[in-house]
Amino acid sequence: MRSDVTLHLLDRTLLPELLHAAIEDADPLEVMPPVEGPGGWTPERRSAFLRFHESRSLAADPVEITFAIAASQRIVGAARLCPVDKQAGVAEAGVWIGRSHRGVGVGGAVWRLLLDRARAEGFTSVYVSTTPDNTAVRALMDRIGVDLVRDGEVLTAFVNLGNY
Repeated sequence: MRSDVTLHLLDRTLLPELLHAAIEDADPLEVMPPVEGPGGWTPERRSAFLRFHESRSLAADPVEITFAIAASQRIVGAARLCPVDKQAGVAEAGVWIGRSHRGVGVGGAVWRLLLDRARAEGFTSVYVSTTPDNTAVRALMDRIGVDLVRDGEVLTAFVNLGNY
């Protein structure tokens, strides 16, 4: 596992760095909900990115825990844990990594760190959902022995934290 990959609890100081990483190295649709208007990182989309994180993980009563992903001390993406409604002890995991940092072991390191954080937060399992064409997530889950199951148009799995 890469030792230069770390997770940092997202705060208002890291939020501009996370936005910069997204603008420089990701498509808006990879990192946030859709925003009407022309494609790309428009001023409206940049503001929506900030509002999204302020309302989800930086709010007085956050709905999820978001971490900035650093590789060699540079912010390169985000990971999140969101409690799943009506399923005590279950968190949905979400990750995005900038394009130039994909395929070089960052995802595997993030996954292990995120499972550790989920355990530390008191979760007992992590829910994963991806699309069939997301070969990176499919390969990662396969490497660690997690079987993704087709659920309509997505692939899902529950990862028991007692096994990892």
